[in-house]
Amino acid sequence: MKSVDQAAIAQLFTEARTHNVWQDKHVDDALLKQVYEAMKFAPTAANSSPARIVFVKSAEQKARLVDCVSAGNVEKTRSAPVTAIIAFDNAFHDQLPKLFPHADARSWYAGNDEKIARDALMNSSLQGGYFILAARALGLDCGPMGGFDAGKVNAAFFPDGKWSVNFLINLGYGEADKLHPRLPRLSFDEACRIV
Repeated sequence: MKSVDQAAIAQLFTEARTHNVWQDKHVDDALLKQVYEAMKFAPTAANSSPARIVFVKSAEQKARLVDCVSAGNVEKTRSAPVTAIIAFDNAFHDQLPKLFPHADARSWYAGNDEKIARDALMNSSLQGGYFILAARALGLDCGPMGGFDAGKVNAAFFPDGKWSVNFLINLGYGEADKLHPRLPRLSFDEACRIV
């Protein structure tokens, strides 16, 4: 596999920013499908792929979601063209006969609620990161958020309890002139060890 060019690294990482202010510009459903079609190929444990995504676009559904977010996230969520609820399937292991057919991976989880919960959260978090990269690669800006009431989101969007929210990502085309200065990051030596 060859390296991508520096422009791609910039678009995905070094120049990409978390957006909070959005242009009034429509995001087409076909583009959202492209984001999913790209991110679904990235790795998860046993190909488990527990992430489930609800794209909130309509004014009615956006109002329901806004009622679930913290005060500091209300306006950015209301004004974003789309908010993706990154959730996970609480019975993701039931799909393993299809997704991991060469082993009885479902039996690794059946009856083990602690393992199901841990791996659903871990792997859907991975998939949420892949989602951000796919969205950026396809020209969308992202604003991931953790400031919300999970119980309210689950009650509003997943009342049957089959899926549970992990985090939210506002999507669209950000207002670059409204970005805050980039915050510092830890250096390699502060965050890494080679052993």
